[in-house]
Amino acid sequence: ENRPIPEPGPNEVLLRMHSVGICGSDVHYWQHGRIGDFVVKDPMVLGHEASGTVIKVGSGVTHLKPGDRVAIEPGVPREMDEFCKTGRYNLSPTIFFCATPPDDGNLCRYYKHSASYCYKLPDNVTFEEGALIEPLSVGIHACKRAGVTLGSKVFVSGSYLVNILRPIGLVNVLVAKMMGAAVVVVTDLSASRLQKAKEVGADFTIQVKDETPQEVASKVEKLLGCMPEITVECTGVQACIQAGIYATRSGGTLVLVGLGPEMVTVPIVNAAVREVDIRGIFRYCNTWPVAIALLASKRINVKPLVTHRFPLEKALEAFETTKRGEGVKVMLKCDPSDQNP
Repeated sequence: ENRPIPEPGPNEVLLRMHSVGICGSDVHYWQHGRIGDFVVKDPMVLGHEASGTVIKVGSGVTHLKPGDRVAIEPGVPREMDEFCKTGRYNLSPTIFFCATPPDDGNLCRYYKHSASYCYKLPDNVTFEEGALIEPLSVGIHACKRAGVTLGSKVFVSGSYLVNILRPIGLVNVLVAKMMGAAVVVVTDLSASRLQKAKEVGADFTIQVKDETPQEVASKVEKLLGCMPEITVECTGVQACIQAGIYATRSGGTLVLVGLGPEMVTVPIVNAAVREVDIRGIFRYCNTWPVAIALLASKRINVKPLVTHRFPLEKALEAFETTKRGEGVKVMLKCDPSDQNP
């Protein structure tokens, strides 16, 4: 509350923030002070799933004006390097990213950001939907990397002690179905979470208990009547990655979305001799225009993902709620003058 209101640079906009979702990474930084090599060394503002209203534009900004409602893409390249030139700017090693040390996030009243990475929201897309474009983008990027297309059979892995409904597993279900997947099967430990997956479009669910990865793969194959061409692994847990390899059809693709330990043991020979492609994803790129078009056309509905809402003054309570694993997506409201989503 005591931070000064920033002044936008020539190619920036100043925003009055409206909706900011809490991500698992925000909670992890709050609790542990680091994620991998990214270490919090100084006080840092959290938040990277966000939308707001433009209140001031820099001298070089022409596509936005005060009053515009925008969704914020949190990753902004700092230089035009080889990755930016090929359209994969998310891989740029010097990229700015909200709430990744040492870069501040946007869980605050006022925030300035590169105008090129602020996207105007159509009138029929809410602030909350705008904030949810960030997790939705993970699903879009993952399913594109996986090659989901008409008729694909997709396995979304989320079992073994990890809640996929936070909400990366869910958005992968939504996007896979949108891209033409004929069948999507989801695994998880919790029956209630699997029910939520069915509500957003999963065709089949498997509640995992103490099965081995091979047994999980066998259950997926039996349920589908064949092995899926595509597996989207949302946990980063070793057993889930193993199950993903065993489950994926020969010549198919396994996409690793979840991040777990740096080193894991996997049946790599099994993947190699069956030509299972293993692909990673790092955040996303070029997804905001696609996501906005899908939301505006009502082809994808992300509204049910928001289960809890808190004003900015109750941020600690909101973080505690997320930490406890309650609901799906916790949303913070930063603008007290506007209570609409």
